[in-house]
Amino acid sequence: MKLSDPYKIAYQALSASRLRFFLTVLGIVIGVAAVILVMSAGASAQQLILGQVEAVGSNLLAVLPGASEEDGPPALALGIVEKTLVNDDLEALRDRKNIPEIIAAAGYVTGTAIADSDAESLSVSYQGVSASLPDVETVKIAQGRFFFPDEDERLAHIVVLGSEMAEKLFPNADPLGQTVSIKHIPFTVVGVLEKRGAVGISSTDDIIHIPLDTAQKELLGIKYLNYVRAKVGRAEDITRAKEAVYALMNQRHDIDPGQESDFSVRSLESTLDVLRSLTNVLKFFLVSIAAISLLVGGIGIMNSMLIAVNARVREIGLRKAVGARPGEIMFQFLIESVIVTLLGGLIGIAIGVGFAFIASLIIPGLGYDWEFLVPLSSIGISFGVCFVIGMIFGLYPAWKASKVSPMEALRYE
Repeated sequence: MKLSDPYKIAYQALSASRLRFFLTVLGIVIGVAAVILVMSAGASAQQLILGQVEAVGSNLLAVLPGASEEDGPPALALGIVEKTLVNDDLEALRDRKNIPEIIAAAGYVTGTAIADSDAESLSVSYQGVSASLPDVETVKIAQGRFFFPDEDERLAHIVVLGSEMAEKLFPNADPLGQTVSIKHIPFTVVGVLEKRGAVGISSTDDIIHIPLDTAQKELLGIKYLNYVRAKVGRAEDITRAKEAVYALMNQRHDIDPGQESDFSVRSLESTLDVLRSLTNVLKFFLVSIAAISLLVGGIGIMNSMLIAVNARVREIGLRKAVGARPGEIMFQFLIESVIVTLLGGLIGIAIGVGFAFIASLIIPGLGYDWEFLVPLSSIGISFGVCFVIGMIFGLYPAWKASKVSPMEALRYE
């Protein structure tokens, strides 16, 4: 028997039963397409989220009120209001005498309210923030200017709008110099930021920025901060700066050695590590769900191959009668099973890549910087899994075919 004979026979057998071949391969096609699409979406979403976080700025430390684990969610993310971080802490972090590695720091508070312009009345998110924000984050001014430090100190009624917020409140007018009322308090628009994009599911362009003291005292009535971001001059100094922040804040808050701090400090890199872990777990979970359809497809292949064995009993008997060995018969049916799964895998890969490409054309229209990414590993894994499924689920039908008796097969009708 020539090496190419099993492949020729497999081609002839599959060509003779095209409908059965189509129905058999369909489960594999759907399973592989789902795996490719999920892995592509996971890779694109991971890059989007990590890119958005990195776009906030480089070499950043976040000081958060309340104790939390390095890899756990902060209190604010759980809806818990902690009041352990105050404005004097911010000033201490800004003082280069305390921590020379920190070159700038900004305090933040957040809230929601109804904002009224001459054209619109909207429920908005606002952010009370230090005038030093542009020195800390990657913020660029499209129109006008940002706050001056003295405006924060004298509770100035001014705002800087995100790009989307400016379009919503003033759709047909230049926003500079216009008045926005927040909680019935008038504010003058002095600037508009360039488009920054979303971070997670929230848009940084759909926010109103207000001087920190003004937001604390006149809108929120609080004396604490939601969080502080500090910019470290050099990336190699981040670990040392983080340790210095802990030492300084523990001293300020009268935290004894060995006692748990009432705040936490996180670097951008640690935040990115947490996000990578979360997105990797999510990708694994989604791929596992999609892979179930591959198992269903494998069962379909086994059933189809068993039907093929019964339909080709006379052919098997004839081949054995002219000298074919059981091992050759078994190899023949294994080849057919593997060919079916590999062809299904190729079609599924093409469909999965196609849907991923279509998604990359649609999602940017929703405001997200979504890239077309298909990890090569997903293609290799899918192809390898198809081969394994073909071998495993084709093994029993192939074994059954190899056990067919030539005499009984030739009498089979």
